[in-house]
Amino acid sequence: MVYPDLQKLREKLYFSVEDVSELLGIKIESARVLCSRYSRIGMLVRLKNNFYVLEEKWKNLSADELLKISNVLQVPSYVSFMTALSFYGLTTQVQRKFFESVSLKRTIRYEIRDSIFKYFKLKKDYYFDYVKRDNVFIATPEKAFVDSAYLLSLKKYSLDVASIDIGKLNKQVLRRIAESFPVKTRKILKNICRI
Repeated sequence: MVYPDLQKLREKLYFSVEDVSELLGIKIESARVLCSRYSRIGMLVRLKNNFYVLEEKWKNLSADELLKISNVLQVPSYVSFMTALSFYGLTTQVQRKFFESVSLKRTIRYEIRDSIFKYFKLKKDYYFDYVKRDNVFIATPEKAFVDSAYLLSLKKYSLDVASIDIGKLNKQVLRRIAESFPVKTRKILKNICRI
């Protein structure tokens, strides 16, 4: 049986068809068919084309591991909006199994089992002020807030301002980031934060 051999990939957060091919000593196309078949019967979770997680591992992933996966589903991307604000403890809204990120490629939503990964495409000019923390690319708290205000100004995002501890945001950093965004965004930030 092949599945017990796949347990050796348990140490990886996710694995590729190429990993399966190498592990089992089979051709890439055979590994692709095997992964597809195993995902159909629920033994593997398909993240995206050629990337998988063992089902039993998926059930036990931590929030941090799911953030890492959110970086993998769309490359390049960084975690932002309420997900990042929640990560930093700046909002009373705790988003369980819902992850929001900024992407350069496209606005898209992935539903994987009971988790939702949502990506909002931003122009390259707005793709900055994120950090790599524990192997996760994530917006700084101020950038996550400005990203949210930007989409709010476009009427593409609903922002529960009352749930955010705005006093913990650095207003000087907010002003610096906001300078790169349109006037509508700056007006929203001025009304909310008095910057």
